[in-house]
Amino acid sequence: MEAFLLSTGIVALAEMGDKTQLLSLLLAAKFRRPVPIILGILVATLFNHAFAGAVGTWVQQTLGPDLMRWILGASFIAMAAWMLMPDKLDDTGTGSARFGVFGTTLIAFFLAEMGDKTQIATVALAARYDAFFQVVAGTTLGMMIANVPAVLLGERITRVVPIALVHRVAAALFALLGVMALLNVGQLF
Repeated sequence: MEAFLLSTGIVALAEMGDKTQLLSLLLAAKFRRPVPIILGILVATLFNHAFAGAVGTWVQQTLGPDLMRWILGASFIAMAAWMLMPDKLDDTGTGSARFGVFGTTLIAFFLAEMGDKTQIATVALAARYDAFFQVVAGTTLGMMIANVPAVLLGERITRVVPIALVHRVAAALFALLGVMALLNVGQLF
């Protein structure tokens, strides 16, 4: 349960203001059909995070616990620093309508998520916990918590949520997890 809840919370926070959340806003504005957009985000995230979770599980099984602790600690601290850098929607391309709303969302979202903060966090969390399904389910739920409101409420949400504050809170959580890993403190590490 810890792996699921931590994965959900970290990814939901990390996704606030992220390029994939911006992509969700863009897709919602372009297509104005929330159901296929939300389903496209869900399927793309499941595939992407399952792959990331598999990589994390492989890394965890391949490396020893001491080396893994140092890698995870450094990774979480790097994630903290990365969280403080605001994302911009780069050229992920929203595709054309030839793939339909669902297909365009699936392709654009899957590609935008490659190498993204939340994908890297999924690798690190899966490497930390021996709970592949809980981590993938948690990170996917975290993505949906952040992106479904973006699709449904559009840009109105960006006026209400102070994105800079959310980024600072997420960075503090990543930094705390990194320090705890390096010091081998608590049950998390």
